[in-house]
Amino acid sequence: MIVCVAVVGHQNNPLYIQSFTEAEDALKLHHIVHCSLDVIDERVNNPSKSGTTLNEAFLGLLYPALNYKVYGYLTNTKVKFIMVTSDLDVRDTDVRSFFRKFHAAYADAVSNPFHVPGKKITSRTFSESVTNIVTSYSFN
Repeated sequence: MIVCVAVVGHQNNPLYIQSFTEAEDALKLHHIVHCSLDVIDERVNNPSKSGTTLNEAFLGLLYPALNYKVYGYLTNTKVKFIMVTSDLDVRDTDVRSFFRKFHAAYADAVSNPFHVPGKKITSRTFSESVTNIVTSYSFN
C-alpha cells in the first residue's frame, strides 16, 4: 500500500506532499521523504557509486525504512518524485509504471496557465488524480 507521495522541486522545496494514512503518521512520513532527498542527491552527484545512469529517470529503491520502502524518480528538470510504500515486496515494473502516471499528472498540473512555477501545487484536480493513481496501485 502506498502511504505517501511527494513532489519536491529542484531546490529541494516541497511542491506537494500527500500521506494516505492516519494523521499521527503524517509527520513521520514527511520526515522519511525529507531524509530521502539526501539519498537522491548522493545518487545524482555520484552515479558511479550508486550504479544508476544519469539518463534514467527511475532511481529505484532509495532506502528501506523500518516498516517502509522509499522509491525515487527524477525528472529532466530535476524535480523529484518520492513514493513511500508499506509493502516490502514490490516489483520495480509496478513502481516504474506508477511514476510514469504520476509524472503525467504532474505535467498536466504544471501546464495549467494559472500555476506559478516553483510554488506549491494546490490544484484540486491534481490531488484527485494522485489519489486515483495511488488507489489503483495496491502492491499486494
